[in-house]
Amino acid sequence: MTRFSRIVLALITVGLPCVSAFAAPVRPQVQVTNYVISADLDPAANKLSATVAVTLSALEDLTQVTLELNNGLQISKIVDATQHPLSPERLTTNSTVRIPLLSTLSKGSSTTLTFDYAGVLTGSDTSPVEGIKLAAIADPVSILLYAGRWFPLTTPGLFTNRFTAEMHIRVPSDYRVVGSTTTESTPKSISGNRSEYSFNWSKPGFPGTIVAGKFLAPISAAGIPNVRIFVTEKHKAAAAGYAATAAEQFEYFSSIFGQPETSRLNIVELPDDAVSAAWAPGIVAIAGNRIGEKNSTRLLANTIAHQWWGSEVSPATLNDAWITNGMSRYAELMYVEEVSGRTAFQTAVSDVSAGALAYDTEPLTTLGRLDPFSPQFQSMTLEKGAMVFHMLRWELGDDAFKKFLRGLLSQYTDQGIRSSNVETVAEAQSGTQLQAFFAQWIDGTGAPQFTNKFTVYRLGNNKGFRTVGSIDQDLDLFRMPVALRIETDGKTEVRRVDVSGNESQFTIETFGRPRKIEIDPENWLLKSTPDLAVRVAVLRGQQQAAQGDLTAALAEYQKALDINKTSSLATYRVGEIFFTQRNYQSAANSFRDALRGDGDPKWIEVWSHIELGRIFDVTGQRDRAVNEYRLAVQTNDNTQGAVNEARALMQKPYQRPHEDN
Repeated sequence: MTRFSRIVLALITVGLPCVSAFAAPVRPQVQVTNYVISADLDPAANKLSATVAVTLSALEDLTQVTLELNNGLQISKIVDATQHPLSPERLTTNSTVRIPLLSTLSKGSSTTLTFDYAGVLTGSDTSPVEGIKLAAIADPVSILLYAGRWFPLTTPGLFTNRFTAEMHIRVPSDYRVVGSTTTESTPKSISGNRSEYSFNWSKPGFPGTIVAGKFLAPISAAGIPNVRIFVTEKHKAAAAGYAATAAEQFEYFSSIFGQPETSRLNIVELPDDAVSAAWAPGIVAIAGNRIGEKNSTRLLANTIAHQWWGSEVSPATLNDAWITNGMSRYAELMYVEEVSGRTAFQTAVSDVSAGALAYDTEPLTTLGRLDPFSPQFQSMTLEKGAMVFHMLRWELGDDAFKKFLRGLLSQYTDQGIRSSNVETVAEAQSGTQLQAFFAQWIDGTGAPQFTNKFTVYRLGNNKGFRTVGSIDQDLDLFRMPVALRIETDGKTEVRRVDVSGNESQFTIETFGRPRKIEIDPENWLLKSTPDLAVRVAVLRGQQQAAQGDLTAALAEYQKALDINKTSSLATYRVGEIFFTQRNYQSAANSFRDALRGDGDPKWIEVWSHIELGRIFDVTGQRDRAVNEYRLAVQTNDNTQGAVNEARALMQKPYQRPHEDN
C-alpha cells in the first residue's frame, strides 16, 4: 500500500459516513433508538456470536423492516416484541436483511426486534465496504467498528441515526475491551477463563465500536489520567508520548469547542492492516503502525476532533456530511496553526484547497446522491467543507468564529444538524448577513479567479499616493471581503475590500508608492490559480493511482505537466507509477526530472534521492544507492521520516515488499 493509499483510507474512515458502496440514497423507514447487545468473541476461531435487541420507531406505516448486517454473520433467529419468530430475507448484494412483520407497524409507533446470529469475521471479504477491514475477530486484536455493521443498522443511517446502547462483551480473560460508556465498570470473571465487559452509553449517539485485544494495562500521560492508551506490547515504547500528544490536542479542542460529552478519552490500537483510524464516543482508534509516528499527529487530531464534530453533533443527512467532515478537517488545521505556526497552517490550507477543487462539480448540499466512497464525495465533504469553515472564519473574524462554533455545538448537542442550521447560527452569533456566502459556497460550485488592475496617482503636498483600481473575477454572483496586500517603497499595508460581482472598484491611499498589489495573500479564500490547477491535477492522479487505475493517473499527471512543465510534484508522481510497474529506467528519469524541476514542494528533493536509491538497490547497484541515500540525509529534510528512512537504507539494502511481486 502506498503512502497516499494509506492517507486516502484514513480520510475514508475518519471523516466519512460509511455506507454501502454505490448505494443510492433512500429515505429511511425507521429510526433505531436503542440496542441491548450481548456478544461473545472467540479470537481463536475468528468467531462472533451475538444476541441483539433492536428498538426502533416507524417513520411511516410499515409491513416490513430493512436493516443492514455484515454478510459474514448468519442469522439463526429473529423474534418480534411478542416473541413470535419472523422469517428474514438476506440480500448479500448490499449487506441488508429484509424482515416481513406479522402486522403493520404504524407511523410513530415503536417495537423491538431481537436477533440471534453468529459468524466468522476475518477481514474485508465480508465487509459492507469493499476492500476495507472494518470487523474482524482475531488475535491479538479484534475490531468491531460501527461501520462494519456487526449489529443491525437502519439503512440509510450510518452516522445520521443516533441511538443509545447497552453492551455486554465476553472475551478470553487475557483480553481487554474498549467501548463507549457513560460510566466505567469493572470487568467480571465468568466461567471458562473468560471475562465480561459492560458498556452503557445513555446519550443519543454512535456508541457502536468495540476493540478487544491483548492490551497492556492502560497508559496515561503524566498527571493526565483522563486520557489513556491501550496498546499491545509491540507498541508500548511509543504509548506514553502518544498519549501526551492526544491529551494536548484534547485540551486544545476543549478550549476552542467547549467540553466534550465525556471527559474520558481512550486511545486504542487497531491492527496494522485495518483502517488507519476510527472514532466513537470517548474512543480514538489508531492503527498500531501509526502510533508514535511523527507524521500521524494530524491524523490523531482529526480523529479526536470527531468527539465534537460527529459525536456531539452529526449530519442530519449525507447532504449535510460536509459540516462534520469539513469541521473535523479544519480543526486539524487549527491545531497545526496552534503548534507549528502560521506558515505551516497556510501550507496545509493550500493542500486542502487542491482537494476542495479536485471534483467541484456538485453543490455540497446535493452530495447525498453520490457514492460516499467516491473521490468526489471525499474531496468535497472533507476538503471543501474545511475551506468553507476557513472562509467563514475570515468573514466573521476569529472571536465571532469561535463563538459561532460553540453556539452550533451547544444548540444541537446530541442532534443531527443541517446546512441551513449552520447559516442560521452563524448569522445569529455574528450579527452578519451570510446568505450570499452560503449561496456561493454551499449551494454553488467553482471558485473565483482573481485579477487586478490599478493606476497610481501622486498626491500633492507630500501626502503620498492614491491607488485607484479594480478587482476582477469570473463569478457573477460572488460577494465576499477580500484582502489586498500593498507593497510600497515604505511599509507593506493590508486592506480589506468588499468584492461583489465581476468587477469591484477600490481606492487606497498610502504614504509610499505602491509597487505590487497582491490579492488574498494569506489564502483565506478558495480561488483558482495556475499553481493550484497543477495541484488539483496531481491530486486527481493520486486518487486514481490509489484506486489502481494507473493509466488514468498518468493522464492526470500529464495535465499537470501541460500547465507547468517543470512541476517537480507531477514528475515525482509519474516516477512512482513507473517504479510500481518495474519500469526502472523511466522511473529514474522521472525522479531526476523532479530534482531538476521547480522544487515545489520542498520534500520532493529528499524523497527523489531515496527513490533513486531504491532503484539502484533493486538493480544491483549498491554503491550508487548508498550515494543517493547519503544525498537524502544531507538535505536535513525529515518530511514523513525521510532522513530516518535514508539512514536505515544505508545500513540495509532496499528490497521490494512481497505484496509488490
